[in-house]
Amino acid sequence: MHPSAPTLALVESPVQLLNVLEWAHTRRGDGGPLLTAVPRQPGPARDRDPARDRDRSGGPGTAAADGLRIVVVPPTDPMSRGQLRRVAGLARDEGHTVHWQEARGGSGSPARALAALAPAVRRAERIVVGDPFSRFLHLLLVPARAGELVVVDDGTATMEFVAQLGRGERLRRWHRTGGGAASRARELAYAPVSAAARRRLTPRDGHAVELFTSMPVTPPPGARLRVNDFAWTRARFGPPRLTRGTDLVGTSLVETGVVDPFRYLDAVRALAREHGVTRYFAHRRESPEKLRALSEATGLEIVRPDLPLELIARRGPIGRTIVSFPSTVVHTLPYALTGTGVTVAVCGIDPAWLTATASPRARGFLAGVTDTARDVRRLPLGAAPAAG
Repeated sequence: MHPSAPTLALVESPVQLLNVLEWAHTRRGDGGPLLTAVPRQPGPARDRDPARDRDRSGGPGTAAADGLRIVVVPPTDPMSRGQLRRVAGLARDEGHTVHWQEARGGSGSPARALAALAPAVRRAERIVVGDPFSRFLHLLLVPARAGELVVVDDGTATMEFVAQLGRGERLRRWHRTGGGAASRARELAYAPVSAAARRRLTPRDGHAVELFTSMPVTPPPGARLRVNDFAWTRARFGPPRLTRGTDLVGTSLVETGVVDPFRYLDAVRALAREHGVTRYFAHRRESPEKLRALSEATGLEIVRPDLPLELIARRGPIGRTIVSFPSTVVHTLPYALTGTGVTVAVCGIDPAWLTATASPRARGFLAGVTDTARDVRRLPLGAAPAAG
């Protein structure tokens, strides 16, 4: 039997994995209980074969050199998987151990993955998670006995998670709508698991909860807050070379059913014309069809990043101005690009752009993302007029 890792990190996206690296770097810098890792010689992120990585790194409970074991549970879309492989390479370069566990799609099933990971979850003394809304994670937390749970960012959803936890509400993604009768029946059947996960994510005597975040949140009573200022990213990469152009950051608000695709296309066209945008950095969940339409309508160079944008921007080259709709990057890029001379600008979402089926929470949530961003320039909605 493999010895247990004192700290087990469970991640499902490239941003979550990056923020686990930031958390480990900060804990070591603060003299935290993680042992000191012995980094290998840093090198470029490489595209590794996940099956070979799994064979080389052992099982999910194997102890790592620094007491941190990272388990990657990848989604099925190729862009996310590619970014995860590359960030996993960076994690190994830092001396961490990474296990790749399929749970979706052809080679993996949720039930098989849960069975494989449950012993490691049960033995872990501390668990680090990135998506407190993930149903797969909720099921994983059922056998957990850890005395400490750490939540790292998976984006602006951290803001909604903290708000819901503080209000004692069930955990539900902000863009989700009520759904039909079948959806309500599934929600009812899942309710006991959701309630158990919420208890795990709530601080209490004998159970510590820490938030490691770049988002402007007030932690629930009893929870610790540790600011993620992207110290590892800044130490590891850059400063970047700056281009003369402006870059625009894409969003998946169309894919999640929040923003009308024609309004979005018109907004991108207007921003490109108004601000001299030359490149469009696609969100990993944007559809190829949408990106093709954007390219044809605007003439922008579409870039599909192979790493989270915080790393791409820090490595460069990057525009002297980065424009974004309300998203995670308006909170993270000012930290990652501190001292580089790059200006981050945010363009709010006009309520007229929202679809008829958008969640009732959408308007207020997106406005909150914009209004609470620090060290950014706010563009008037007129900079990207709604389609007429």
